[in-house]
Amino acid sequence: MTLKTLKFAKKADKIYAEFYTAVLTGTTIEKIEEVLGKKIHVLSRKEVEYEGYKLIEEAKDKDIMFLTAGDPMVATTHVDLAIEAKKKGVDVVIINAPSIYSAVGITGLQLYKFGRTASIVFPEENYFPETPYNVIKENLERGLHTLCLLDIRVDENEKRFMTANEGLKVLLELENRKKENIISEDTKAVVVARAGSLKPKLVYGKIKDLINYDFGEPLHCIIIPGKLHFMEEDALKYLCENI
Repeated sequence: MTLKTLKFAKKADKIYAEFYTAVLTGTTIEKIEEVLGKKIHVLSRKEVEYEGYKLIEEAKDKDIMFLTAGDPMVATTHVDLAIEAKKKGVDVVIINAPSIYSAVGITGLQLYKFGRTASIVFPEENYFPETPYNVIKENLERGLHTLCLLDIRVDENEKRFMTANEGLKVLLELENRKKENIISEDTKAVVVARAGSLKPKLVYGKIKDLINYDFGEPLHCIIIPGKLHFMEEDALKYLCENI
């Protein structure tokens, strides 16, 4: 939590939060409440996405704060809330914060060389999206790195986080289906676990070696590197565990 966030939180009449678009790591709601001396009302996906208008109505005559993990404007849900609030004449102050997009900089890969981000979701019956494969293909053709965000399912009935191992298996299955020679067991990847925490783990190697590796607790993400600058090669060699 930045000092600016802390300042606004202490002035707020009421504080809401959601942790289904991103998961709170490195602390707990209770610890934050202790620092602020205020109750934080954690909302479900339904309460935010289908009943968000209630927050906007409340904000018409109260100072309402809405907390998220990471940067608030990364999730389209939060963008929509901000737009609707402005439409209703409610002032909106957006406080930026560190997110996975800045945290992956610990790999030493140059951020301006990342292309479009891919999201890998849990496959279901009759549902196996090919978008991640297509995004990786497009980025590799341009020599760009691909950040792959892994599925998070947190609601009243489920709490499930896709591991890097599961994500890599999905990529191999997509290659098996598409057969465009974009991804193989020999493709090199970087796995970042618990980015932004005090104990992150960075591992670089071939998919066949990464796929059975124990990366520990979530959250995980995968990076498929594009064309590497010599400094990026050194960064992957010295800043990551190589297997």
